[in-house]
Amino acid sequence: MDITIKLITAAEQLFDGHGYMATGMDRLTEAAGISSRTLYKHAGSKSALMAAVLTERDRRFMRQIDVLSVDALFAALEDWIRIEGARGCLFLRARAETGGETPEIAEAVSAHKSAFRDRISDIVAADIGDADPDLSEQILVLFEGATHAAVYRDGAAIEAARAAASVLVEKTRS
Repeated sequence: MDITIKLITAAEQLFDGHGYMATGMDRLTEAAGISSRTLYKHAGSKSALMAAVLTERDRRFMRQIDVLSVDALFAALEDWIRIEGARGCLFLRARAETGGETPEIAEAVSAHKSAFRDRISDIVAADIGDADPDLSEQILVLFEGATHAAVYRDGAAIEAARAAASVLVEKTRS
């Protein structure tokens, strides 16, 4: 396995499980099975490594939600949480831990959230046959809320958001 991929994979598990601030460089080198010199050579810094982790996570997440209906969007969230676990949004947790003050992380979060908002808009338009910014915003908020509520409510949060989204989509269609 490529060292960079190995490092990003190990770092994502640690950052996702323990948080950005609680994950030290020693822990990262141990988890990746590399020296600190190799870590810095391939990552540059802890914040650059976190940005690389977020970029990779964005790629996987956006592939997961490459769907054409709002219902399928929430089904994809159910699958994501079943596979990845329910710990809330890593992007928002990283931003909260750094206060939005770490440029590499803030940029990765901003890019993801912008692309995510666009994807939601595309899904809504595909589902109802036309762009609807208000409905897109409502679906976005339901999705984000379900992602975080799943931490303590498991699948029930996603089911509730999915049901609410269904009502909104049907109301828009009629």
